[in-house]
Amino acid sequence: MRKYEVMYIIRPDLEQEAVQATVEKFQGIISNGGEITKHEVMGKRRLAYEIKKFRDGVYVLVNFNAEPAVVTELERLMKISDEVIRYLITNDVA
Repeated sequence: MRKYEVMYIIRPDLEQEAVQATVEKFQGIISNGGEITKHEVMGKRRLAYEIKKFRDGVYVLVNFNAEPAVVTELERLMKISDEVIRYLITNDVA
């Protein structure tokens, strides 16, 4: 298994329950074929520039160990998710 880090930004106009449901959905995908080592919901922050007409977003940072197939599935679901406005998955070198 490899180490990965994903940061994604959730739309700010969602209710707290919807944000929590989105976070749990992606945690479930990662946990299905890997293990989460660190998870942090950083809260609502101002974006550096406007993305999809939003000026704010709820930031979430997750470090995890998984197989590449899990990362492919996670990326596919983040692309089609309406709740996520931006994401980035990287290999964690530390």
